[in-house]
Amino acid sequence: MKKNMGNSDKLIRLLIAVVIAALYYTKVIDGTVAIVLMAVGIILLLTSLLNFCPLYKIFGLNTCKIPKN
Repeated sequence: MKKNMGNSDKLIRLLIAVVIAALYYTKVIDGTVAIVLMAVGIILLLTSLLNFCPLYKIFGLNTCKIPKN
């Protein structure tokens, strides 16, 4: 897997995942909505840790800075 996510994307995804987890643990969200949002949060967390987003690959996007030689 080749990196296709920049630092700003990773930061935004991590922040969204943390907010979802906080909402879940403070019981602001519950039930089916909580399950769906937690799944989304886990996906966001994993993609930010791996520096790779499969959807970016499908759509041909790349926000990772490429060093110029």
